Amino acid sequence: MDPLVLWLIGATVGGLLVGSFLNVVIHRLPRMLERQWQRECAEIASRELGDEQATPFDLARPRSHCPACGHILRAWENVPLLSYLLLRGHCSACRSPIGLRYPLVEGLAALLALILVWRFGPEARAWAGLALTWSLIALAFIDFDVKLLPDNITLPLLWAGLLLSLGSWFTDPASAIIGAATGYLVLWGAYQAFRLVTGKEGMGYGDFKLLGVLGAWLGWQMLPQIVLISALCGSLVGIALILWRGRSKDIPIPFGPYLAIAGWIAMLWGHEINAWYLRWSGLG
Repeated sequence: MDPLVLWLIGATVGGLLVGSFLNVVIHRLPRMLERQWQRECAEIASRELGDEQATPFDLARPRSHCPACGHILRAWENVPLLSYLLLRGHCSACRSPIGLRYPLVEGLAALLALILVWRFGPEARAWAGLALTWSLIALAFIDFDVKLLPDNITLPLLWAGLLLSLGSWFTDPASAIIGAATGYLVLWGAYQAFRLVTGKEGMGYGDFKLLGVLGAWLGWQMLPQIVLISALCGSLVGIALILWRGRSKDIPIPFGPYLAIAGWIAMLWGHEINAWYLRWSGLG
């Protein structure tokens, strides 16, 4: 069988499995961080933790269960996508509906993995691209849920991007270092300017770090298109929410998901987009 076909099949199956794990990360990591902050505050205040905070809670404990009735999921109930279809989207014990988020994340992780491997082919660079892709999915959904881009994900990604640049997997070391610094400082500067003019905070520090991550992985040359695409996506979604759903313009919209989308597009087709723009503008 063609090695590329094997890679495509492996990427799809692996994406489904990783997507199931990403659902756990998306749901539990923000709560793990909240508990950590509560423990630290309790230590500073010299007070005892409540029973809930003292109960073990991490990516492995407690076991996956129905949030409505507490039913512990059996192995066959935890198979990505297939279990959702077999259970017809309901808990086998209490028949409470299972959120569409779970198969959506699993399917998205598999689909993006398939596209990435098809784009890069059977080469080692695809493994790194898969790691970044799946991390961006987790970051996007966490930011959408709780408006947080955890350092637990962004900082390891930043160092990974800088280290990979030593082998010029996606960019060279100089471009990666400049990209990491520029990515952070561009949004930090925009944040400071917005706060100076309006007295409000326009975005969080996690957004600065995420753009720094993308600069480290892809190089400073990709930053203009990432900022442009993410701003365009965010503006269109924000306008749509205001016009069609009556959402107040004062309600903040997380920027991380749009940075993640733009960064993923730049990873796969960034050089072609830059070349097209240079030809279109007459600069190339």
